[in-house]
Amino acid sequence: MSDSDGKKTLGLRGGARPGNVKQSFSHGRTKNVVVETKRKRVVVPKPGASKPGGATPSGDPSRRPAGISDAEMARRMKALQAAKAREVEEAAAREAQEKAREEERARRRAEQEAKEREQREAEEKARAKAEEEDRKRKEAEAAANRAAAAPAAEAPKPARAPVNKPAPAATPRKQDRERDQRGRGKGRDDNRRSGKLTLGQATGGEGNRQRSMAAMKRKQERARQKAMGGAVEREKVIRDVQLPEAILVSELAIRMAERVGDVVKSLMNMGMMVTQNQTIDADTAELIIEEFGHKVTRVSDSDVEDVIKEIEDEEKDLQSRPPVITIMGHVDHGKTSLLDAIRDARVVAGEAGGITQHIGAYQVKTDGGTTLTFLDTPGHAAFTSMRSRGAQVTDIVVLVVAADDAVMPQTIEAINHAKAAEVPMIVAINKIDKPDANPDKVRTDLLQHEVIVEKMSGEVQDVEVSAVTGQGLDELLEAIALQSEILELKANPNRAAQGAVIEAQLDVGRGPVATVLVQNGTLRQGDIFVVGEQYGKVRALINDKGDRVKEAGPSVPVEVLGLNGTPEAGDVLNVTETEAQAREIADYREHAAKDKRAAAGAATTLEQLMQKAKEDESVNELPILMKADVQGSAEAIVQAMEKIGNDEVRVRVLHSGVGAITETDVGLAEASGAPILGFNVRANASARNTANQKGVEIRYYSVIYDLVDDVKAAASGLLSAEIREKFIGYAEMKEIFKVTGVGKVAGCLVTEGVARRSAGVRLLRDNVVIHEGTLKTLKRFKDEVAEVQSGQECGMAFENYDDIRAGDVIEIFEREEVTRTLD
Repeated sequence: MSDSDGKKTLGLRGGARPGNVKQSFSHGRTKNVVVETKRKRVVVPKPGASKPGGATPSGDPSRRPAGISDAEMARRMKALQAAKAREVEEAAAREAQEKAREEERARRRAEQEAKEREQREAEEKARAKAEEEDRKRKEAEAAANRAAAAPAAEAPKPARAPVNKPAPAATPRKQDRERDQRGRGKGRDDNRRSGKLTLGQATGGEGNRQRSMAAMKRKQERARQKAMGGAVEREKVIRDVQLPEAILVSELAIRMAERVGDVVKSLMNMGMMVTQNQTIDADTAELIIEEFGHKVTRVSDSDVEDVIKEIEDEEKDLQSRPPVITIMGHVDHGKTSLLDAIRDARVVAGEAGGITQHIGAYQVKTDGGTTLTFLDTPGHAAFTSMRSRGAQVTDIVVLVVAADDAVMPQTIEAINHAKAAEVPMIVAINKIDKPDANPDKVRTDLLQHEVIVEKMSGEVQDVEVSAVTGQGLDELLEAIALQSEILELKANPNRAAQGAVIEAQLDVGRGPVATVLVQNGTLRQGDIFVVGEQYGKVRALINDKGDRVKEAGPSVPVEVLGLNGTPEAGDVLNVTETEAQAREIADYREHAAKDKRAAAGAATTLEQLMQKAKEDESVNELPILMKADVQGSAEAIVQAMEKIGNDEVRVRVLHSGVGAITETDVGLAEASGAPILGFNVRANASARNTANQKGVEIRYYSVIYDLVDDVKAAASGLLSAEIREKFIGYAEMKEIFKVTGVGKVAGCLVTEGVARRSAGVRLLRDNVVIHEGTLKTLKRFKDEVAEVQSGQECGMAFENYDDIRAGDVIEIFEREEVTRTLD
């Protein structure tokens, strides 16, 4: 066969045909290539050929090799099938043998590891023993050298002859290193670092660490599962999951003991694209819990406080505790001075103005060895709520009444508080050393308030004392001890602590500080607690003498440091097991308090909202900001501010808090147009500069009297002045004239007083007021005059009023403004 050029090509005769193919290259180049196309061979079976019983491997008898009969083909097929069956059996046998060999290798490996572990332990013991012997040998040699050094120092040193020393014996540590180097080529370097001293070995930590029994069991279980060739499913643990109204995804996973990823995946399958830090509602969480096969227990938010359980103490656990005595009485009746005489200290010297403005808690030990806890409460009227809290935590009330002043208003309040708290009372008649002292008058005045002392055949003990001379102090302490014995005061110190906050303040440098009176249990350093809307961990405990203590038992007052915020005075302190519980309880109480305040301040209906708006428009408000040093003082001042005012004026406390005056307070005061009142606190430098720039007034006070008086005076300035009328004269109309351009003019006779042009007038007809206004003209003859005296005639015309008749009476008066003040 030849192509178009006449050249011959190699090919099969009649089996291929030439053809041209256009081949493409890069850059647009092409080339014609000559190819050969083969024709498919068609095999036609011979006529008369029959299909054999044993088919060829392809099933086509026409493809059988030449010279092979049907019987030979059938025999070959049987041999092929037998060979395939043998191959299957041999494969199964090989697999079984491989599995047996693998098990044998695992067993040998485990045995080898056990032997190596035993060998390592033996080597470690031998090494430790050798090191101990080497250490003892070195200590013995050092002792011998020290003993021989003394005589050798006196004798002359002989010339040292060269001695051939033997090679030093290899130490155990060196032997280990050599053995490791030899075994490194074999791939066994398990004990390479065994000779090095680690931190755990030095502190004795590694030698004492042992694997727990549960860890050993888990390891054996994993080895058994590995030997069996598969993992065994552990039994599903069904849990009771407590479900609140809302829960974090991660917290839900923890409560179910499931993987967080599985919970997130399940939520995504439900169509919720959430992360582990997002919150889901209770209904969705219930579906997830049921999907994982657990049980749901619905709880409300208030159930978080169930961890604070009221423990009923058994009689055998109770121990005697010191009594808590509260000193009460009227201001300046000598309560703190009496406590000073008992404590032999000068507490009153530290109080501004000589009055007590905080609740002080002190412990006093008597000569007889009895420990007493005293609460000194202020006597001023503004501190009524503080005295009320003092009566709630006390066991005995000592009512101090001055012998020269008798029963006063705050004395009556103290009596009512003691009766409301249902605590016994002891009357201390103070200032008995004064010349005008009259103790019998005090006893008689107390009868009016149902306080019957022993000298009046009653049951209330009374003692005549003098804080100045010390008279009667021993009798007072005996009376307190007798009363406490009658009460049989007991508490259980071996339980979680519970107490009451007497006072709270924000200390610069120490943070929030709360004075707590422990009522039950023992409060220790490191305890986690919740108090009101705050929580914390006891960082330090400071007693009434200023010393740090590790714990405080029942009836012991201490300052607690470590709160996250300032609690309210009167809040209850409870110790919890975990910080999470304390935080959860505090958060719940904070949200509940916010909701309560929002509900109290919101109007329920549109009519109430409109009425409140009208009242606010008609009432002038004096806005103030108040910062105090302690929580009790702030609360007392706010209550005093609420009492200032009437239907026209009231004082509105925009913000009250504890601590120094800050720039935030100045910004709020500027926006509200309010002054800032600081009670025993000062503004920092930045706050002072900001106040000067913005014109905000800051006033400082240390005595509550001055603060209340100034606020009253400022609120009085908002009162509208009182208008008083002063009658200056009467005139009677005799005749009525009509004057062109002026209108009706009355000819009048001034019958009483004086008639003035600038004064107001009323027109009386039959003693009924028919008009009130001003005079348009007042003439004497033809001249305009300023006033007309009694008995003289004049002409009068009213402004915008002409209905006048003869016989009408004109009442002349002047108005004057009188400045009002708040009582």
